[in-house]
Amino acid sequence: MPPISDRTRLIAGATRRGQGRRPVNPPVERASTMLSDDPARMQDASDGPVYGLDGTSAARELRALLAQMEGGTDAFLVPSGLAAVTVPLTALLRPGDEVLTTDAVYGPTRRFLTRHLAARGITARFHPADASTEAVLTAITPRTRLLLIEAPASLTFEIADAPALAAACRERGVLTVMDNTWAAGLAFRPLAHGVDVSVQALTKYVGGHSDLLMGGIAAGAPSVLRAIANTIEDMGWHVSPDDAWLALRGVRTLPLRYEAQARSALTVAQWLKAQPEVADVLYPPLPGSVGHDLWRRDFDGAASLMGVVMKGGDTAAAHAFMRALSLFGMGYSWGGFESLTTHETPQLAHRQHAPDLSGQLLRLHVGLEDPADLIGDLEKGLKAWRALQDSNLQPSA
Repeated sequence: MPPISDRTRLIAGATRRGQGRRPVNPPVERASTMLSDDPARMQDASDGPVYGLDGTSAARELRALLAQMEGGTDAFLVPSGLAAVTVPLTALLRPGDEVLTTDAVYGPTRRFLTRHLAARGITARFHPADASTEAVLTAITPRTRLLLIEAPASLTFEIADAPALAAACRERGVLTVMDNTWAAGLAFRPLAHGVDVSVQALTKYVGGHSDLLMGGIAAGAPSVLRAIANTIEDMGWHVSPDDAWLALRGVRTLPLRYEAQARSALTVAQWLKAQPEVADVLYPPLPGSVGHDLWRRDFDGAASLMGVVMKGGDTAAAHAFMRALSLFGMGYSWGGFESLTTHETPQLAHRQHAPDLSGQLLRLHVGLEDPADLIGDLEKGLKAWRALQDSNLQPSA
């Protein structure tokens, strides 16, 4: 029998046979204390969770599904997507070590590297977001312990050659951690390409309904898993049973939502690319866009998140564009059912290697709305952009 698809795998566990009459979803077990019948077995994990921190039914089933989806030996749940990044870094790095990552790294990850880890004797260095594989590898020093990969990178969507980087790092004894949120554990599987740890913000596509915060960590090597498990245990990280249940609900429909939103996003990206006010659309599935060749080679799908580079403009014009929208909400995060927009030009100031963009940078997340309606909404935004630009060109009296 050929391997089953992700669509089937993420649902099949709910309908497994041989356990008697039961609900299709595991129960929400709200418990801190677990009771035992035998004092000699109170700490025997084979009887089930010893304490609420160990996770109850929904969390354990979600972990198993994430491990299957990512191709890992095990997976862990933590309270946020940021924690999914910071836990492996905390577990695998020691004072005197160096971590190398893209200059386009997720803002809160940069803050953790330059504030929390720096105070503990761990150095972070940032390579240009568009650096070649050879340039990244050249930047590795004898102190480099870990390479942190984002593909695509935050805001500007460059795609690194993760398989090549992982293979070369393994030869050099350098660990690799990849933020795989954009691919949602579906469109790209880092562990299958040699990456040591795959992390993602389950807040985004796995949750899918913008109603929870959670992160996932998957790995295969026993030593890496043990270090991560020990760090989670020592730091007391825990995911509530209600949130685990919500994420488990979301993961059942993940492949369908992910594919539908990608189709809509490509439609929107193609339309935007043709508009005279738009200088560029940063969306790897779009032919000619940043990272397209590597995306086509390595990825089996796409998120619905993109960057839109306007022709010139300023903050006032970007805000006018956003205020004119009624279907795109103004809010952070993405991967949910709703379309969102943010203004990202100010964040570029934190980079050491500033990207050469011809105008203001907006970020769009395309939700499950009809793409024709979203395009109509964006037309209103472009009209407001034009109106402000035209008024700025009018000679003063």
